[in-house]
Amino acid sequence: MTLSSSARTNELKRRIETREARIGIIGMGYVGLPLALLFSDEHFKVTGFDIDPRKVEILNESGSYIVRIPGNTIQKARENGFRATVEYGEIAQMDVVIMCVPTPLDEHHEPDLSYVRDTTQSIAPHVHDGQLIILESTTYPGTTEEVVVPLLKEGNSSHLSLATDDGSHGFHVAFSPEREDPGNDSIARREIPKVVGGCGAVAVELASAVYASIFNRIVPVSSPAAAEMTKLLENIYRCVNIALVNELKQLCMRMGIDIFEVIEAARTKPFGFQAFYPGPGLGGHCIPIDPFYLSWKAKQFDFHTRFIELAGEVNIGMPYFVVENIIEALSQRRKSLFGSKVLILGLAYKRDIDDLRESPSLTIIELLQKRGAHVEYNDPFIASAGQGRKYALNMTSTPLDRIPEFDCVVIATDHSQYDYPAIVSKAQLVVDTRNATHGLTGKNVVRC
Repeated sequence: MTLSSSARTNELKRRIETREARIGIIGMGYVGLPLALLFSDEHFKVTGFDIDPRKVEILNESGSYIVRIPGNTIQKARENGFRATVEYGEIAQMDVVIMCVPTPLDEHHEPDLSYVRDTTQSIAPHVHDGQLIILESTTYPGTTEEVVVPLLKEGNSSHLSLATDDGSHGFHVAFSPEREDPGNDSIARREIPKVVGGCGAVAVELASAVYASIFNRIVPVSSPAAAEMTKLLENIYRCVNIALVNELKQLCMRMGIDIFEVIEAARTKPFGFQAFYPGPGLGGHCIPIDPFYLSWKAKQFDFHTRFIELAGEVNIGMPYFVVENIIEALSQRRKSLFGSKVLILGLAYKRDIDDLRESPSLTIIELLQKRGAHVEYNDPFIASAGQGRKYALNMTSTPLDRIPEFDCVVIATDHSQYDYPAIVSKAQLVVDTRNATHGLTGKNVVRC
């Protein structure tokens, strides 16, 4: 007997509430894998999909390739029924499918939706009536309705369309932005409110039910586009404020003022101020990218996001600013950057994680190499770095006992494992981009 649309919806809600619903998560990276583990902790049967056979093999052997996720956590998930696969045909067995795939920028700093498009086209033939498809990847407003939905319609072997609130059959689609903050353990993941925007009230209802099983608060909005814009606002807010302090840092250096002292004094104000800190540039998958996603989309509406674009330009320029300061520091010691040995401390984009995405350290290394420096790196969380979308390092982490050999040591990421007094005492020259050497004195320390 064929169930009516409303009956299918009620049945899916029941399966979610009783943890019988089968959850498929596409992309076993820094977003998808933690999400899969949250569902697994609630005893859902979760299948992780990834195009990388190596990741699939590691997960199915109860291993982990992300530092902050120990292998015993994967083992526990495996005991709860979690498994990984490269076979997208298994999408047909899922009740809910969540896409957590990359959305980088191309060489022209324009949105690269190839991962979203390819993934959607891969799952489209296997989508079935009543199934819920959710996109979590950060993107510009309109992606869910203008890209994902049409591709699902075109590629669906059952000729299904988008289900409507009047009870027609079809698949349901929603967007819910990820809010991962790698390395931040100050708030439990389930305490982070989940924003949900769906193609129709039923899609919102279903997506809210799914996420309510693992998050304590659901924030429904009127459309996928509103949810997509919410994510961009969150990250552009940070991007703009970081650009502000990065620019002020450059001014303060010329004026002989310590920007970090100024920030600490300003943050004592109990209202109207939130502290942001300067650094060598922006990293991670969201903050360096989101402004360009929105500025690209805005041009379709004959609108130029000048303020946002300026912030992006300031942050993009920070690695160049760091390199110029390295050159100046070496020249004051009668050394040229060309031929100098430079050690970069910290390859990850932020403290105490193993994530290289958009890391400013990568740009700094590239710029130094182009100017003839011999560059190595140390990172306690990244033993080796081969080739990624925007880099081809083929390096291994250099032991810290070799610090005295280098003409310059650059603190690019302030990992808590580093013994900064020892580093300063051993190094010929330290260029500190993170204020990690605050309180330490020495003629060999330059802060920028």
